Amino acid sequence: MQLGSFSRETPVFLAPMAGVTDLPMRQLAVEYGADVAVGEMMNADLSLASSRKSSSRAQHSKAAGLHSIQLVGNNPDVLAQAARYNVDQGAQVIDINMGCPAKKVCKKAAGSALLADPALVRNILEATINAVSVPVTLKIRTGISQAHRNGVEIAEIAQDCGIAMLTVHGRTRADKFNGAAEYETLRQIVQAVDIPVLANGDIDSPEKARQVLDHTGATGVMVGRAAQGRLWLPGLIAQSLSQGVAVRPCTDERFDILKRHVRRLHAFHGAIMGYKIARKHVNWFLEAEAGHDYRALKASFNALPSPDAQEAFLRDHKDFIFELIRSTEGGNTPTELAA
Repeated sequence: MQLGSFSRETPVFLAPMAGVTDLPMRQLAVEYGADVAVGEMMNADLSLASSRKSSSRAQHSKAAGLHSIQLVGNNPDVLAQAARYNVDQGAQVIDINMGCPAKKVCKKAAGSALLADPALVRNILEATINAVSVPVTLKIRTGISQAHRNGVEIAEIAQDCGIAMLTVHGRTRADKFNGAAEYETLRQIVQAVDIPVLANGDIDSPEKARQVLDHTGATGVMVGRAAQGRLWLPGLIAQSLSQGVAVRPCTDERFDILKRHVRRLHAFHGAIMGYKIARKHVNWFLEAEAGHDYRALKASFNALPSPDAQEAFLRDHKDFIFELIRSTEGGNTPTELAA
């Protein structure tokens, strides 16, 4: 698959997740083998471009790989202007969000709400593609609801307009994130178009990625929530797909990735916001590694008042965390949290 300067036979992308995939997370995901890490969803309204949130989400570095940014909105002219602006700021790929099911996005007739208006979808795509010289990609869901899966129609419009790549999440707008992703509609979309299609939704292991690719014929996969707390997962999947085998990082390395992530969050977001944002990432790590046994650690970590306190906690409780991980993997259960 070719996307601007990027080329990969079976690419593995880290999904854009608002409030999650900030620059520190994208950098580490790419460092550990993700092919592309798409930037967080940004509002196309340029009057918000100088806000703290938009400025933070727009930041990029060479260490984060291909500079792909995602825009959300419902006005063709506004999206076209935002695309031009971001390309001027260095974006190499513009991704348009028509997949977000969040109420605050859909109530503004944006995100996956746009799937109900194919004519507007066409107008948005044409305006954005005509506004920039870089590839424009699109992220959608399989349809509006299970009774109205119009993903094939939207995909054909996207191809007609010149979209360079399509990502399809295997749920409808109405599904939100409930239930399991379905891939039959995705398979139909792949058969209906000639452009590259990435499979998204519940891709949580190399085995699942291969299963979905074999069923759908998709070009590659995009990993979303499964990478929360497991920044190495997209890289593990990429290694497995390209080499046929992959080895999960050992416990020491996974814990080291977490500590590096926390330090980078502190540095990137500052003393006031950094430790607050770090909480959810540490909680995701503990949940992924220790399952239900992580709750005592979560409560203790979330009560910490500063970046220094968080880093000291991870250092001082390393042995207990490792014991907790071992118990989840089949050993004995730890009896108490160290003071």
